[in-house]
Amino acid sequence: MADSNLTIDNFLSKRVLNLEESPTFALEKKADEIDLQLKKEGSFVIRFGIGQPDFDTPSNIKDAAKKAIDENKTRYTASTGIKELKLAIMEKFYKDNNIKYGIENIFAGNGAKQVLDVIIRTFINSGDIVLIPKPYWVSYTQQVILSEGKPVEVEFNEDLKINIENLNKLVKENAGRIKLLIINSPNNPTGAVYSKKELEDIGEICLENNIFIISDEVYENFIYGDAQHYSIASLSEELKDLTITVNAVSKTYAMTGWRIGYCAADKEIIKQMAKIQDQSASNPCTPAQWAALEALKGNQDSVERMRIEYEKRKDYIYKRLNGIKGIKCSLPEGAFYVFPDISALFSSRVKNAFEFAGELLEKAKVAVVPGRAFGDDNFIRISYAATMDKIKEGMDRLEKFCKEL
Repeated sequence: MADSNLTIDNFLSKRVLNLEESPTFALEKKADEIDLQLKKEGSFVIRFGIGQPDFDTPSNIKDAAKKAIDENKTRYTASTGIKELKLAIMEKFYKDNNIKYGIENIFAGNGAKQVLDVIIRTFINSGDIVLIPKPYWVSYTQQVILSEGKPVEVEFNEDLKINIENLNKLVKENAGRIKLLIINSPNNPTGAVYSKKELEDIGEICLENNIFIISDEVYENFIYGDAQHYSIASLSEELKDLTITVNAVSKTYAMTGWRIGYCAADKEIIKQMAKIQDQSASNPCTPAQWAALEALKGNQDSVERMRIEYEKRKDYIYKRLNGIKGIKCSLPEGAFYVFPDISALFSSRVKNAFEFAGELLEKAKVAVVPGRAFGDDNFIRISYAATMDKIKEGMDRLEKFCKEL
């Protein structure tokens, strides 16, 4: 550049420069680098980082995509998705969640992450507040920042669920500035599942203060023990009017790379979301839409097989973690994560979870995500979407590492 005092950063958007790199993808990149060297030595990194099913996409779903391609269903579609898929999503919400929608209430996008981004962009003006209960999925805060909104974090209780007193306090302090509250149940990173009463209490606050709710339910099919999944939009017509319910085929059907997510909301919200989709992504991947249709309408046996396997892994990893001195772990009721508190292990050598995760990867060759990414650096997130033999080896390495701290 002609002016030596100028850098590329002078020309870039401040919104983008203020964004954080995704910690899960950054961790995968670092693990890849270490893995490359280890494979030459006949070893490998145990990866508990990225939240991705280790199962293959079921054959009937793959066959549906192949059929769509063979039938030349490869062109643009309506920006919010093909009619057949939207009708299947309507049926799913009615059958599984007891929420009745019309086709004008449905939006399909390129994964739940993109759907969430479109929702936030639809609502947020500069300075608007979005309430985000801790611990939260890493992209919520960053998507709000990208829309020039202000993410405000809500504290949690010992059960890793929202502190209602803190929520009430924040609502009063920020009256008139809050547009959205994001709920995620079953929760990533904790595996916590909200009860009907807890959702009713949260919903009452939102109704009294005209706060719209984004309900992220992508892990709804992975529930364990006596826990039950409730959609907050199903609790009353008033809450349904305020709620945008988000889901995806990614986790439920081991289709993370297919990138099909969806949501349901008031038709006026969907109408505005469609305008953003028209001018950005155009439409979700066409063959993937036909695959998602088969996922929703076809045989569901694979979902229960995955759930049963995840539950076995959850029970094992929960017991192992609580058997390690210095680690305290709550029992997850859903999803495929544990979120243990490791603060008792901190010292002058390892001061927080970020440093702990760094040393664990370097020395024990185990990849976990530090809790800072989710709003609290006293914890680490471990995904048990990994084979049992890798989980056992990973727990052995973790336990040895903790004893040597």
